[in-house]
Amino acid sequence: MISSAFHLGRLLAAWLGCYLILCIIVVESIHDYFERDIGGYFALLALFLGLWVLSGVFSHMRRVRLIAGTLNSSTLSNRQRRQIEIPFEAGEAFDLIDAAIRELPGAILVESARDSLQVRAKVKRINPYAMHHDGQPPAASWAFIPFGERRNQILATVTPNGDAAGSVTLICEPEDPAWTDTFLVDHGTNLENAEAIVRAITRRVAERRRGEQAQVRQTATEKELTVAKLNLLHAQVEPHFLYNTLASAQVLTRTDPARADEMLGNLIQYLRHSLPRTEDAPSTIGEELERARAYLDILKIRMGPRLQLQVDVPDALRGVLFPTMMLQTLVENAIKHGLEPKPGGGTVWILARQVDNSVAVTVADDGRGFTAEGGGTGVGLRNVRERLRLAYGNAASFSIVANFPSGVAATITVPNAVNSTVGAGGLHHA
Repeated sequence: MISSAFHLGRLLAAWLGCYLILCIIVVESIHDYFERDIGGYFALLALFLGLWVLSGVFSHMRRVRLIAGTLNSSTLSNRQRRQIEIPFEAGEAFDLIDAAIRELPGAILVESARDSLQVRAKVKRINPYAMHHDGQPPAASWAFIPFGERRNQILATVTPNGDAAGSVTLICEPEDPAWTDTFLVDHGTNLENAEAIVRAITRRVAERRRGEQAQVRQTATEKELTVAKLNLLHAQVEPHFLYNTLASAQVLTRTDPARADEMLGNLIQYLRHSLPRTEDAPSTIGEELERARAYLDILKIRMGPRLQLQVDVPDALRGVLFPTMMLQTLVENAIKHGLEPKPGGGTVWILARQVDNSVAVTVADDGRGFTAEGGGTGVGLRNVRERLRLAYGNAASFSIVANFPSGVAATITVPNAVNSTVGAGGLHHA
């Protein structure tokens, strides 16, 4: 209330003061040419002037209250200043404020300088109480704005505030010099411009945050789906081996208890390497060789001299990260589809070589190869391809070719990522 009264009193005093000075000058200049007193006419003119000023100030205060909801020295001022913190780097903050100013109703002559991070604009001062016959608002109105068309101007300066934030200084003011504020009001147009720009920035920041949150949720969902799919694929591999081993142990229990006991001991060794491992914690080539060795020891009990094993894996590569159970799948396929159906059995080779920045692990056999009798359903190999794609994308590969003179050679190539916490221990040549 005090701010409103002060604002009103200041404008009235300014106009009436100028009017009194003008009256004094005029009276001193023309009193010799008039015989009668003309003071009454000047008083009447002063009354009309006061009413005109009161109507303009009242309109200004009412509009400011509608826009801001309150009246004080800050909201009543013709010149508005805002300090806005934007949680983006300075270049993005500049693009945001530039777009917000360009979309402001009545914005003209927008000049932006990206190097200096400044935006200048002229804005038409629109009369909200008058409309053209075509429905478009006029740029100005004599009844609304004294002395014809007036424009506002905007200056926005972005100050870098670290790598991830920018501070915007926004100034909205009349195009006229500051001394004109003593006599004229802007009817809240600069306050409206400042609030509109702040709202636009807030909306754009919120929109950006919603997009980022949606992207995070989508990424988290995709990760959960990927992990679930990996777990499903892994679950399809492990029971395959366990069922075969338990079936063999069951047979040996009736025919050769000692060998059955040895097989179960190897199974325990295999499970010791398998069960603690989770899908999101990669194994190493050395650990997978230990797992494969436990598996092959079980098979050697069952197949006897029909199964031979050759391992050639440098110690330096045994600490390289490798997908869990994937080597086991290749070894199991070599036995089941290559050597077991072959009357004389054969040999399984496990080889590892470094190729540029990758490591290639090969499981080869001299079994029946790609024959109708020797082929399986292909579920295990499809799982290998799918798991590699989900875990590594295009950074890993899988290939399977015919071995010479017989059998199959399957190769998995993964990036050479070494687990420094795992030692180089592992298998020796068998």
